[in-house]
Amino acid sequence: MAAIDSVYQYYLTTYGNTHMSRYDSHKKSDLRNTYNNILKSNKESPLYKLKDDDGDVKKFAIDIKESARQIKNVIASLSEEGEDIANLFKKRVAVTDQEDVVSVEYIGNGGENENTQSFQMEVKSLAKPQVNMGTFLRSDGKNLAPGSYNFDLSTSSNSYEFQFTVGNDDDNKSVQQKLARLINNANIGLHADVVDGEKDTTALRIESRRTGLNEGEERLFHISPQGSPSSIKALEELGIQNVESEAANSVFLLNGKERSSYANTFTINNAFEVNLKGTSPPGQPATIGFKASADAVADNIQKLTDSYNGILKMAKNYQGTEQQSSKLIADIANVGRKFSPDFENIGLTVGEDNLISIDRDKLKEIVNSDQADQAFQTLNRFKEALGVRADKASIDPMNYVDKVVVAYKNPGKNLGTPYISSMYSGMMLDKGL
Repeated sequence: MAAIDSVYQYYLTTYGNTHMSRYDSHKKSDLRNTYNNILKSNKESPLYKLKDDDGDVKKFAIDIKESARQIKNVIASLSEEGEDIANLFKKRVAVTDQEDVVSVEYIGNGGENENTQSFQMEVKSLAKPQVNMGTFLRSDGKNLAPGSYNFDLSTSSNSYEFQFTVGNDDDNKSVQQKLARLINNANIGLHADVVDGEKDTTALRIESRRTGLNEGEERLFHISPQGSPSSIKALEELGIQNVESEAANSVFLLNGKERSSYANTFTINNAFEVNLKGTSPPGQPATIGFKASADAVADNIQKLTDSYNGILKMAKNYQGTEQQSSKLIADIANVGRKFSPDFENIGLTVGEDNLISIDRDKLKEIVNSDQADQAFQTLNRFKEALGVRADKASIDPMNYVDKVVVAYKNPGKNLGTPYISSMYSGMMLDKGL
């Protein structure tokens, strides 16, 4: 389980607080299709094993999947009205004049009865999670005697009993790390980690994933001792029952009228998804409206090229390690190079580093001219080609990591091997393969 723990810990710390878009939700048919594609890939995949001492393999595989997910989400956002990027002229794009205070995305369907008038928002305070901070203890100290301990953790909907054991070799830090894994693996809407303090001390920090409080709620979670006096004393030593900061709702003025929300991301009029990011200067509300069509097209193409550049930059970060990042770079960069001659005519340039830059003025000029159809055809083909590469990387990220091939299978006469895709595809990894 240690290998799986380290994978989940990296994912939570790196991507756990990433804003999820509505394109991260899928229909059953989409999930079934992904599952079938994984099985199909596994049936022909060779048997292999990973290097036990190579921590980069875990990070690289997760980074591949997250970069591919970002590409697929951008492509999904460009394909809502059909497969043609020309439909972006019909797709409204919301804009705010204070991006550091509130970001906004148009999620409406363009219906006649839809309220899409511009509005103003002044953010008074952000929604906050509950944070419990334990006592800072000497990392190598042994404040807890060897033995078994337990405590209760209650949320607004359930109560849980946690049990843990302190061994003869456990110091304070190893106990705190053990509890962090215990809470994170419980999957109850909390994230725990061990934070460093002064003079070689550490403490256990527990934060709710939820923000805000419902009416009548006082706490999002409550920790209390349970059972023996030794468990009570252990909890007092760890101090994880102490609340450092209470959960709070966001407070904002919408066209001058005060409103509040449990979260920092919510919808307005079923047409705008807003994400509160900071507080407004007093008396200076943000204005939210729509961009002109040509600007909207440029913005959306910028998102597409940014997602392409993002996976290339991520792969280049692993150059010099033993990971096969060059294979991923070649797969993605080939897409950009293939379209380079056509890109030059519409304001996109593929540099020597294979990254794509955009001349927004030229792009807007082209989409407003009689050359627009040809430009959209090029962009559609690029979008589709990039989507194919993203699907491939998402289904089998292990294709790009450093591994030792043990044996190749007999083509066409194999059963699926569900473990070979590993925890990186949402399954378990048998490192003994």
